[in-house]
Amino acid sequence: MEYETYKSQGYYSPLRVLTENETEHFRKKVEGIRDRQDADGKKYLGANVHYLFPDLYDLVGKAEILDQVEKVLGPDILCWNAAFFNKEARDPNYVSWHQDLTYWGLEPPAIVTAWIALTPSTTENGCMRVVPGSHADGQIDHADFHGDNNLLSRGQEIQVEVKDEDAVDIILQPGEMSLHDVLIIHGSEANPSDIPRYGFVVRYIPTSCKQIGGRTDAMLVRGEDRFNHFDPVPRPQSDLHPDALAFHEQANERLNNILFATDEDSSAA
Repeated sequence: MEYETYKSQGYYSPLRVLTENETEHFRKKVEGIRDRQDADGKKYLGANVHYLFPDLYDLVGKAEILDQVEKVLGPDILCWNAAFFNKEARDPNYVSWHQDLTYWGLEPPAIVTAWIALTPSTTENGCMRVVPGSHADGQIDHADFHGDNNLLSRGQEIQVEVKDEDAVDIILQPGEMSLHDVLIIHGSEANPSDIPRYGFVVRYIPTSCKQIGGRTDAMLVRGEDRFNHFDPVPRPQSDLHPDALAFHEQANERLNNILFATDEDSSAA
């Protein structure tokens, strides 16, 4: 990764991080979780999904990913969260223009998001779009709309006009990754195509980062944690192990208490 390009533009892509076989494995994993015969499949694809599945726990610590993240954050790295952002074929779901940091309660904003494609992510099926260089403007006000088809937890939308010609498409092939700064303006359109768009999205922070408003969990994936700002995350013994399910529920409750602390719509949590 060219660090100077990332620093000036706020993003870098594409970066190959998964083999063809690895990509196929995780794509099938998504489909298996999605197709569960109960009401929890969608929930298990959401926040902190890596707490529930050993192979996803291992994936966020994959050397090929961390080698690139380290160029931005340095050698001591925590995984703060991971989730799938999926759009099925002919899916009306979208992501409004926003900045990642807005409600996370993390300081300082030295945070990197890795977006790993498990299917093609293209203009036709609603790939992520970014506004290059917008991270340099700092935190911008957002408003919550809670749209039915908005994939964001609060339907948050940035309160400045984003011109279409200022945005660029982050086109990724299966197994490729993009990295973007926590303050870059980005979003994505719906997927009117016949090709699903599956992305595994991982949030990495330096160990010096603090959680404001409460204490949450984070997984040490590289280096040493000399700060102890977060509680450790145990590796799940197996897929959806009872101990992992209990830990996941408690961890997400603590996280939601921070993410939705200023949300007047109580249904959002």
